[in-house]
Amino acid sequence: MKIGVRVHDFGKSDAKTLAKKAKEVGFEGVQLVLNKAIEGESGLAGTLSKEKANSFYNDFKNEGLDIFMLGAYFNPVHSDKEKVRSLTEKFREHLKYMNDFHAGFVGSETGSFNDDKWTYNPLNRTEEAFQEVKRIFKDLANSAEEYNAKIALEGAFGHCMWEPKKLKRLVDEINSDTVYYTVDIYNYLSNENYMNHTKIFDECIELFNDRIVIFHIKDYVIEEGNLKQCCIGKGNMNFDYMLPIIKQKCPNAYLVFEGSKPEDMQFSYDFITKKLENC
Repeated sequence: MKIGVRVHDFGKSDAKTLAKKAKEVGFEGVQLVLNKAIEGESGLAGTLSKEKANSFYNDFKNEGLDIFMLGAYFNPVHSDKEKVRSLTEKFREHLKYMNDFHAGFVGSETGSFNDDKWTYNPLNRTEEAFQEVKRIFKDLANSAEEYNAKIALEGAFGHCMWEPKKLKRLVDEINSDTVYYTVDIYNYLSNENYMNHTKIFDECIELFNDRIVIFHIKDYVIEEGNLKQCCIGKGNMNFDYMLPIIKQKCPNAYLVFEGSKPEDMQFSYDFITKKLENC
């Protein structure tokens, strides 16, 4: 299995510098969010081109790195509808040039009625929320079909697709071969359900199966009763249970570190690599 990193977790720089940093740890690929990773990139619609995409592809490829996914995350239920329109077009443009980046997927989460906070709101769990998210991503799936591109959608406890079966319903109703799944178990967790994280993992495997293309790798601890992300390999996530199943059921999925601190990455990379070797 290939292990990658959300490359802006190294900080914002030029592509060549970021590629070298990722390669030094041992990563084989990246999740690339242009406006967060690359100096001078706004990430807005109208800023991409075939030449620019090929240039970034070559910067990473020269270090032996693939671009696993282009992150074009946006909130489809944001109250600022002009912002939604603009970021929807940004996502569509990423689909248009995805193959020029030689990227596997263009990814997003499903948003929240809390706008830029991306946190729990009761409206997130309404049929209204579901239908609006479906409307926007159905339209984007049509563009993905046009551009021969692929979308990876991700659920989270505080978002509109707040549980695996809700995300499964969304993808089923979009009904396009272009739409796949990113699984981030940590994102499905809360202070109330973290002890059931292997059950949530099992549900994702059962519902999504071989259409899972990316697993975001994170770890957690409980501090003063609250769930908190921590260095991978130093928390409570049951990798001994999950990694063998991932390796067996989803051998072609990418494992992507997300939210790791630069000073933790080598330890975490070595930890996950050793676990995979012993599966």
